[in-house]
Amino acid sequence: MGNREDLMAGARKAILERGLAKVTARDIASAAGVSLAAIGYHFGSKDRLITEALTETMGTSVGDAFEAAIRTAGEGRSLAESAPFSWDGMVDAVLRHRDEILLSFENAVRIARSEESQQFMAETVDRAHVDLATTVSEVYPELSEAEAKAVAKLYFGVFQGIAVLSLIAPTGDLMDGNDFALAVKALAGR
Repeated sequence: MGNREDLMAGARKAILERGLAKVTARDIASAAGVSLAAIGYHFGSKDRLITEALTETMGTSVGDAFEAAIRTAGEGRSLAESAPFSWDGMVDAVLRHRDEILLSFENAVRIARSEESQQFMAETVDRAHVDLATTVSEVYPELSEAEAKAVAKLYFGVFQGIAVLSLIAPTGDLMDGNDFALAVKALAGR
């Protein structure tokens, strides 16, 4: 691994050990086994490094689970038939990756206060929509490009809400696949 990758791994390790609020640039550099100056060279700031490290972690762990839920649910089913199964798989991903989601939302407050981080996240969300739309298109080739992207945006947006609710109201009645399918059916006018 190069210094950039070492710093990403070091940031994740240091954040898990010390917590997002307490982690310092020195903690990250030490965990990565690189100099403190490497953070500035590769990322410009500790905040940018943390934003990228946590975003990559979410994209890998939760994003992969999200994609797997769509692919598994779509095997031999239409989009409408698979929607409840896809959604249940996505909710399961939220529940299995609670720690990563918690860190992501802690980081979201920092991002909301930084125009630079907001720009990075806007680009990241756009890429997530494209990647998810690609998956949807591969699983449901009958959809137009616009339809696949709309489905991707719907899943992604509602997923974010479920992720927040799972953190702040973990014993609440989270929307399951049947609720999701019923709501979409009602919105479509049946």
